[in-house]
Amino acid sequence: MDPRVEKILKLPNKQKIGILVAVVLIEAVALVWFLYLPKHRLLTDLRSQQVKLKAEVEEKTRIANNLPKIQKEYAELNLELEKALTELPNSKEIPSLLTSITATGKNAGLDFLVFRPKPEVKKDFYAEVPVDITVAGSYYSVANFFAAVANLPRIVNIANVDFAEVKNVNNRMMTKVTCLATTFRFLGKEEITNDTNKPKKK
Repeated sequence: MDPRVEKILKLPNKQKIGILVAVVLIEAVALVWFLYLPKHRLLTDLRSQQVKLKAEVEEKTRIANNLPKIQKEYAELNLELEKALTELPNSKEIPSLLTSITATGKNAGLDFLVFRPKPEVKKDFYAEVPVDITVAGSYYSVANFFAAVANLPRIVNIANVDFAEVKNVNNRMMTKVTCLATTFRFLGKEEITNDTNKPKKK
């Protein structure tokens, strides 16, 4: 028998128990350190991944459930955009729009004294197209003209309205009206690009 073992066997029972307890504790610590802790860390990581994946699944499920609603909203936005596009003419339609404004005035019984397009004012994605207008006619004709312009399929704003030379002619109140009519048009991609590339004034 190994002398070391014989020496341990000859020890009092209390020392034998102490040695046994020490051996068991060492084995327990070794098991915890080398087996339990790595498995525990792995289990913790897997649970964390599970929680994350569960949250992703719930989010994607929520999006999937809302997909019909999102598609409906997208279609409605497209319709609104198409409607907006019909109200803002492109550059090719501006001359015909201006012609329709003069025709509307003449149909209302007005005489055009001034119809002077002014330089465009470019904004972010559209341009304002202002026109100085001076017409002569009755109050009734002027009111009809403004109402007809408001009902045009394109957007035309009337501003800076000034009445002058008001007089009674054959029981009709006649006047000369000066105003600024402004319509709008979308800028093409090239116009926006060119405008962006221009050096800014200091």
